[in-house]
Formats: sequence, structure tokens, C-alpha cells
Amino acid sequence: MEALVYKGPGQKAVEDRPMPKIAAPTDAVVKVVKTTICGTDLHILKGDVPTVTPGRILGHEGVGVIQEVGAAVATFHPGDRVIVSCISSCGKCEYCRKGHENLCDRARFTGYQIDGGYAEYTVADARFCFPLPPGLDDVAAAPLLCAGLIGYRSLMKTGDARSVGIYGFGAAAHLLAQIARSEGRQVFAFTRPGDIESQAFARSLGVTWAGGSDVLPPEQLDAAIIFAAAGELVPVALRATRKGGHVVCAGIHMSDIPSFPYDLLWGERSIASVANLTRADGAQFMEIAARVDLHPSVEVFGLPDANEALERLRRGALHGAAVLVPPQLSTGKHR
Repeated sequence: MEALVYKGPGQKAVEDRPMPKIAAPTDAVVKVVKTTICGTDLHILKGDVPTVTPGRILGHEGVGVIQEVGAAVATFHPGDRVIVSCISSCGKCEYCRKGHENLCDRARFTGYQIDGGYAEYTVADARFCFPLPPGLDDVAAAPLLCAGLIGYRSLMKTGDARSVGIYGFGAAAHLLAQIARSEGRQVFAFTRPGDIESQAFARSLGVTWAGGSDVLPPEQLDAAIIFAAAGELVPVALRATRKGGHVVCAGIHMSDIPSFPYDLLWGERSIASVANLTRADGAQFMEIAARVDLHPSVEVFGLPDANEALERLRRGALHGAAVLVPPQLSTGKHR
């Protein structure tokens, strides 16, 4: 099969790899149909996160069809459509026992410690796969379990905030904006200064206001969520948030947060981070995805075009999510 393989810092290549095989009773072989490119992939390639072993197949937002299951798998059968979680936890540590498996000390991550979905086939732990709602097509589903679910977990950390600012309007933000609006919240979208196209895209999704991250919104926010990996946005978001409000940092990596006057935090404002997801989150979010009329904006690339997709993601030139497909499938935009 063909796969996009990490070769070292800043290096990747599409190459032939052996077909994966079941190695544990809870494994399932999945034929990959779509895999979303995530900002985490950029951080891995840049070396922003701890070293990945060269030879690892990248990609942790995979949608596919079960081909074969291990002896202990009773929840799935060949032919079932699934979305593969980006994390599998140990189930035994203190965090797992308390229901916080997203913080597991021995967690393993797809496309990082485990071969991922930038390939024609992958092996996944079936305990960390989710069935796809029948009415949701593969392209629309591809960004849900990382971009969509991390966004939703971030939104939950804002409590009952009615006005929510989103800094960095990409794959996660454009899904979160739709979910927040379906709950009756106001959304304020912040993009790179001067990024008129992204601001127009945000307005097309019904946000209340869109502008550059270098300006304050027209009213104070109840909460802000930061998807951009720019630490300097933390004091910016605090300045835009009213007393008692929350600022949530949603990325796996962020540049250093600069010092800022205590006055920006005072007034019982809070700063929190979001780390990964739990299976309970996934089950809940799949129900929401089936219920809310989500319209993911997705641009589809063939596996050999992964370099172009990653570069466009790096430059912020994608509106929505980039999805990789096996070589035989056509490319194009999906709205």
C-alpha cells in the first residue's frame, strides 16, 4: 500500500509499505477512505512536539471501513463505517480510572506513536473507534473526531458563555462556530490581521462579527477559544474577555506566552488548556454531529499531493479542513 511516512524533522515521503496486520485481540484493520490533515501534523514535522520515530505513518483523523477484526472485538464487523480516535489510553492509571483518559500517562497517539491514516489501510484499537452516523458522508465525517471534537471540548470549558470569541479560524473553528450558533451563542471570529478571505468565510457561517486578531471585538466576550499556536494571543484574548470569563487554549502546542499585567487576569478571569479527548466525549459528539446540521468545508487532496496540502495549511490558505484520500479517488472541494 501507499503511505505518507515521517522521515525526520521537516521530512516526509510517500512510499510503499506492507499491508498492516492485526497484532492484538482488540485490533481492527481499517481501509482508509478519508483522513484529515491536522495542525498537529505540522507541529510533528517542525519538531514542536517530542520526537517521532522516523518511519512512522502520519495522520490521526481517519475515516474508513472495517476489513477485519481481532478475536476480542464484538462491537464492529467487516463493512462497518468508523472514525478512528487519535488516542488510545491504558485504562489502568489514575487518570483513566477517574474517567480522564485524555490525560493518561501511557496514552498512545495515532500518527505519532501508532501508524496513522495517511495510508490506504491502517490498524486501530477497536475500543477507540466510533461508528459513523448513517446520514454522515465520509468527507464530512473526516474532520470531526479531532478538529470537531477538540473544538467541542473547548466550548464545554466555557460553561454557559453566550458570546464566544474564536482566535484562528480554520478546520476546528469553522465546525465549532456552527455548533455554538446551533446552541444560540454569539460567535466572534478572529483571523490573522488583513485576512479578508477568512473573515468573509467566517461571516458566511453566520458569525456575529469577524475581524483581525489585532483589534478588539465590538463588545466584551464571555469567553475566548484560541486555536492558533500563537502564545501572544493569550493576553490579547484576556483583554477582550469580561470579568469572570474564560480563555481556553485548544492546541497541542503553543509558542511561549509573553508576560502580561495581572490586571488582565484579575476579576476572576481564567485560563485553561484542552488536552485530547475521551471516549465519552466522542460518543456524545457523534450524537451532536448527527443532530446538528453541520456543513464542513473540506478541500480534498490525493495522497501524493500531501505536501501541497500541508504547505497551504501552514500558510493559513485553507478555508476549513484539508482531507487526504487514497490515490484512486478524485480531488476537489466539498461544501
